Amino acid sequence: MSRLLSSAGRKIPQVNSFKKMSIKSVIAASVAAPLLASGAAFAGPYVNVEANSAWTGSNYTGTNTDAHVGWEGALGESASYYVQGGATFVSPDGGEADTVPSGKAGLGLGLSDALSAYGEVSFLGSGDSNVDRGYGTKAGIKYSF
Repeated sequence: MSRLLSSAGRKIPQVNSFKKMSIKSVIAASVAAPLLASGAAFAGPYVNVEANSAWTGSNYTGTNTDAHVGWEGALGESASYYVQGGATFVSPDGGEADTVPSGKAGLGLGLSDALSAYGEVSFLGSGDSNVDRGYGTKAGIKYSF
């Protein structure tokens, strides 16, 4: 049986898998709990790193990774907003990687206890003044059971 050591070299007793929980999980849960409990009433800054990869059929075409700083908050009792911006690292398959400016903003609206609507607008810079920016929109309705 192997023994586990802490970063200080002390032996850590092993427990069965039902009781095993990593320190990272405990820290993440402790940080997230107040944010989740406060729901739409929480307003403030955040960091968002998001990778979006694409395929056409089975052909991988590339990945865009956003590194954004943003702000989110409540709009009244049943709505919320966010705005974020920063850089996107564009990594096309077999192409030259680039870093370009990007951002997005969105709104969420609680329509009932179970139904909500959301919308988002976004842009992706080209990094070249001779090439137009890309723009996008997203809208949807979510029903929770």
